Amino acid sequence: MSGEPEFRSGFVAILGRPNVGKSTLLNALVGQKIAITSPVAQTTRNRLRGILTLPQGQIILVDTPGIHKPHHRLGEILVKNAQTLVRAVDLVLFLVDGSQPAGGGDQFIAEWLARQKTPVLLGLNKQDVVPAEQAEAITASYQALLPTAPLLRFSALTGQGLAELPSQLLPWLPPGPCYYPPEMVTDQPERFIMAELIREQILHLTREEVPHAVAVVVDRVEETPQITRIFATIVVERPSQKAIIIGHQGQMLKTIGTQARQEMQKLVSGPVYLELFVKVEPKWRQTPHLLRDLGYRLES
Repeated sequence: MSGEPEFRSGFVAILGRPNVGKSTLLNALVGQKIAITSPVAQTTRNRLRGILTLPQGQIILVDTPGIHKPHHRLGEILVKNAQTLVRAVDLVLFLVDGSQPAGGGDQFIAEWLARQKTPVLLGLNKQDVVPAEQAEAITASYQALLPTAPLLRFSALTGQGLAELPSQLLPWLPPGPCYYPPEMVTDQPERFIMAELIREQILHLTREEVPHAVAVVVDRVEETPQITRIFATIVVERPSQKAIIIGHQGQMLKTIGTQARQEMQKLVSGPVYLELFVKVEPKWRQTPHLLRDLGYRLES
C-alpha cells in the first residue's frame, strides 16, 4: 500500500465585500490575469473559475461578486448567485480587508456564512499595509465574527504569505480527480476574458455614472498567423453614457481600445487589432432577456 497522500481536488469560493481584493487574489494564485480588477465596487459579474494544479491536488477557485445590498435587478442576480454558489462548493475563503477593523458588511456576510454547512476559512488580505499598532485589534474584530474559522494572513498585491496559501486550502478539500488538464488556468472561453479586459479599461477611465451601466460583448474574433482581429460592442443604458464612452472626437474610445489591446496581446501572445462599437440598450440591467443576451446567469 502506497504511503503517498491522496490527490485532493475541489471548489473554493472566494467571498467578501466589494473591493477586498478577490480578483487580485485569484490572479495571483493562478499566476496569470484572468479576472479584472478595479476600485469600482461590483467589478466581478460573471462567475469566474481559476484553476491551480499542484502535485498534491487541484484547487478550483471561484471568484464571486462582492456581497452588498443590491440596487437593481442585475445586482440582485449577482448577490443571489454568489449565495447559491456557497452551498455548492467544498470550502469558502471569506476574504476581508485586514488593514482595517471589521465593519457592518463583514458582519452581515459572517452571520450568513455561520448558518451554512460549508466550511469557512477567514482570509485577512492587505497585510502589507496593516498599521502595526492596530494589528491585534483588527485581528480580534474579525475573529469575533467567526470564532471557529481558521485565520490566514497574506497580501494578494505583494504576494506576502501567498506561497503557503494553497497548502492551507488543500487539506479542506476531499480526495478527488484532476477535474481540468494541469495546464489550464481558467475554464472561461478566451472571448469572455477579452470582453472583461475591455470592461476593465472602462471602469478605470470613465466617470462614476458609467461603469455599472456597461456590458461588453465580443462579436467576432478573426485569427491569422500574423494578427488577431477582435470586434466588440460596448453596451450602455443612456445616450449620455455613450457620449462619455466615445469622448471628445472619439478620444476616450480610442484610449479604452489602446489599453485593452495591450492587455489582449498578453492573452493571445501576439499582435491584436481591436475595433469597438458603442450601443445604447435602455434599462438593460433591469430587463431579463437583455441580461440573458449579454451572458448573465439569471439563476444558479
